[in-house]
Amino acid sequence: MDYRFLSTTGLKVSSLVFGTMPLGDSIDKALAKKMFDLCRDKGINTFDSANVYAKGKSETMLGELIKDCRDEVIIASKAYFPTSDDPNARGLSRYHIRNAVEASLKRLDTDRIDLYFLHRFDDATSMEDTFRCLDDLVRDGKILYPALSNFAAWQASKALGLCERYSWAKPVAIQPMYNLVKRQAEVEILPMAKSENLGVFPYSPLGGGLLSGKYGAEKRPDQGRLVQNKMYGIRYGSQSYYNTAEAFTSLAMELGKHPAALAIAWVAAHPAVTAPIIGAKNMEHLKIALQSLDIEIDENLYRCIADLSPTPPPATDRNEEASAHNYGAR
Repeated sequence: MDYRFLSTTGLKVSSLVFGTMPLGDSIDKALAKKMFDLCRDKGINTFDSANVYAKGKSETMLGELIKDCRDEVIIASKAYFPTSDDPNARGLSRYHIRNAVEASLKRLDTDRIDLYFLHRFDDATSMEDTFRCLDDLVRDGKILYPALSNFAAWQASKALGLCERYSWAKPVAIQPMYNLVKRQAEVEILPMAKSENLGVFPYSPLGGGLLSGKYGAEKRPDQGRLVQNKMYGIRYGSQSYYNTAEAFTSLAMELGKHPAALAIAWVAAHPAVTAPIIGAKNMEHLKIALQSLDIEIDENLYRCIADLSPTPPPATDRNEEASAHNYGAR
């Protein structure tokens, strides 16, 4: 296992992060313990959760798992999405964040949350109020490092600017969706993160299972997130994604690699990425995901895989600048 510095914090995180979203939902305590132990045996020291995962059960189960090694692991959680029918039990208001942090601390049975992600940008709340609240929580020792999830590059940049202006605790990481068929992060988010020295923890490196080898142009399993969950069905509804999945699976087979492991390794190979977030519903899936640690992606293989899906245009949409037909460069 490789360990990377998280931004300028001096903190080292494992090159894979284990996502705990299924804990307390499709994964019971016995299986969770086996998965946690395997992750720890492989050197994973960073575990990602959120207050809405399994309606809080994910955090509760994770809290039980870390009791004997709390000071050896890095725990991440999040807040934004509704946790009840209460109209104020959502968003990034000072009111909700304070309540959410206290509730997560109780479920995790810990005195602090190491990485605290804002789960989404809040259009209805002033950023000044949100990030002043996070700074207060850092000063209180209840969270150690603020972080961002599902933020656009301009939103993250604005947050960094506000924190710099007021000397508040800055976000140290961003968590974007990123995989072979969802490459929008390459346009502005990943370059911004590299420029500002933010840690990057991409989620969904398998595209909700699309890149696991189970899907193809005309191939669908009987069960799976993409066929059972309407949200994921919409997110990955384009036929072109399934064409890419089929071509990617064929390439993985030619290389003698499991598609899921290769998909994770490809995401991890991006120079701006700190550590992909892996997830699993059983031990077999987890073992396959961990195989990504043994796959070396050189420049040629990286480009070969990338060529299976369209490269998103640059932020200026001047795609000719990547060709020989342009006004020239410095």
